[in-house]
Amino acid sequence: MSASMKECLQLQLLEMEMLFSMFPNQGEVKLEDVNVLTNIKRYLEGKREALPPKIEFVITLQIEEPKVKIDLQVTMPHSYPYVALQLFGRSPELDRQQQLLLNKGLTSYIGTFDPGELCVCAAIQWLQDNSASYFLNRKLVYEPSTQAKPVKNTFLRMWIYSHHIYQQDLRKKILDVGKRLDVTGFCMTGKPGIICVEGFKEHCEEFWHTIRYPNWKHISCKHAESVETEGNGEDLRLFHSFEELLLEAHGDYGLRNDYHMNLGQFLEFLKKHKSEHVFQILFGIESKSSDT
Repeated sequence: MSASMKECLQLQLLEMEMLFSMFPNQGEVKLEDVNVLTNIKRYLEGKREALPPKIEFVITLQIEEPKVKIDLQVTMPHSYPYVALQLFGRSPELDRQQQLLLNKGLTSYIGTFDPGELCVCAAIQWLQDNSASYFLNRKLVYEPSTQAKPVKNTFLRMWIYSHHIYQQDLRKKILDVGKRLDVTGFCMTGKPGIICVEGFKEHCEEFWHTIRYPNWKHISCKHAESVETEGNGEDLRLFHSFEELLLEAHGDYGLRNDYHMNLGQFLEFLKKHKSEHVFQILFGIESKSSDT
């Protein structure tokens, strides 16, 4: 165990103790994995060899004026606070545009902290001090104004790799989340499983956070592409909807469902959507164009 990793995990436990003292009522701090703090302590004591899961939780904040609630989703990377904290605030009282602006403001504020500084408590204080204006102005955001400056958003495309995607309930969850959020892309089922999701950064990150938990471990984001835009991002999309991609498969169709997808067909699909370059990133294999 490196000293830097040990220090990071110790600081994370310290910050969690502060949070539980600030929010002592049951249900105010909801851990994604109720055993994660115990597993981290065992890891630090040398009683556990495997690196424990990241600390992930949701804190429900009560804003006094107006009387609304904000759910703050927090993910602590293993190297936090020396790498950026992952935060996302949401409220049913905010429309998508105002939620987008709220999270841009929060992310900008957290970006002012130096590496090594704990910042969850500061993020909570920022939301309590600054979120009211986003709720009070939510009905005005679409009103035309000759003086209004265009809002810059980050358009993101994530390429996600999983060892396999077989289960019907998981496939349904992926499609449901993709269609609920304002994202486009696809989910290729089978072995391997590939997901592409594109849209505004906040929507893609919410998609990524939602599908992974509580217990999807063998999945990773292999590549991400982002660009700043002042528009709605429609001209940047490579896909028109979020759909399941079903290709020919070969292998054992028995109880194990251990079949591999036809990667040649998948490469052709990527070419049609101007994404051939991703094939090597996903599989470490150079694609061979039929034009050469």
